[in-house]
Amino acid sequence: MPICTFCTHSVSYLYTVYESEYNLRLEQCPNPKCLEFVDPYVEHDSLTILLDLFLLKRGVYRHLLYNRGSKPRKLAERKTTVAESKGTLQNEIADLNESNDEFSRWLFVLQLGCPLILVDSFIRWGYLNASGPPITTPWTKHTLLAFLRVFMGTVAETVAFHGGITLTCYIIMKFLDVVQSWARPTSAPKSSIRQHFHLSLISLSLFYSSLTKLFLLFLLTIWLPTPTTSFPRAENSLPEWANLFWRNESTNYILNAMEVFDDDKLDREWIVRNIVGGMSAGFGLRVILDIHPFFTTVVILAGWTAKTVVATLVSRWVGGDEMSTQAWLAYSIP
Repeated sequence: MPICTFCTHSVSYLYTVYESEYNLRLEQCPNPKCLEFVDPYVEHDSLTILLDLFLLKRGVYRHLLYNRGSKPRKLAERKTTVAESKGTLQNEIADLNESNDEFSRWLFVLQLGCPLILVDSFIRWGYLNASGPPITTPWTKHTLLAFLRVFMGTVAETVAFHGGITLTCYIIMKFLDVVQSWARPTSAPKSSIRQHFHLSLISLSLFYSSLTKLFLLFLLTIWLPTPTTSFPRAENSLPEWANLFWRNESTNYILNAMEVFDDDKLDREWIVRNIVGGMSAGFGLRVILDIHPFFTTVVILAGWTAKTVVATLVSRWVGGDEMSTQAWLAYSIP
């Protein structure tokens, strides 16, 4: 059953279709505290939905995770023959089963995850080539084998990350259910998010949240910072008060600490992959998990731990040599 993208209240339909396919009216949320349109993303195009995914908007996550594939309410049906009506009914039943079946959601996870893992592998492969010796010919047998090793290593890390998060979510939610049953013996109604929770939604939310990380990493891959040329500072080019400030020890400590933001020392790829990627994954999990943010942080740390273990195990095989192995570990491990 679909939900409201504002208050997560369960609704029967997202919109109503009248005479034609393009004549529709959005449903209003029946919750008296909300009264917003249930899902405005029904009228938005794919580009708007993609941009809102990059911006980590909560409504677009709820639209894609819970309301995707929901059938509208039809008030006016055109006259059809018996055969056409039978075929239409069968198609509607098949689409409804596909949107509500857990197995179909796992198939969609594979369909969504395979191209994203391929893009992630290409970005990692480009990073390893930038760390290693230059390649004269782009695609040879050696480079194809190297890309295949990177792809298999990325698949192993992704499976470990998703598996660790899924297992930790299952354990934490079962633990919280037991604690709540002890604290409140009377059966309290669960929220709409908990009622619609499925394990396949965890992987879907993680893949959706990884779009922001992959987009930024792709920009860093094709637009690397150029090395800057440092010019020596002329002697006595500063006034006396500036020289006194420059010779201050506390000022030197601050300047030395700020050197980590230099272009030659700042690891942008690591920051985007681990910091931005972790925050995006935590945001995606907050959409589908009705738990405290502390437990969401524990879930992300568990996924990072599983990913780190697998990255350490496959680093020697993926890297091929010592230089590439160190680059893989520096790029993968938080």
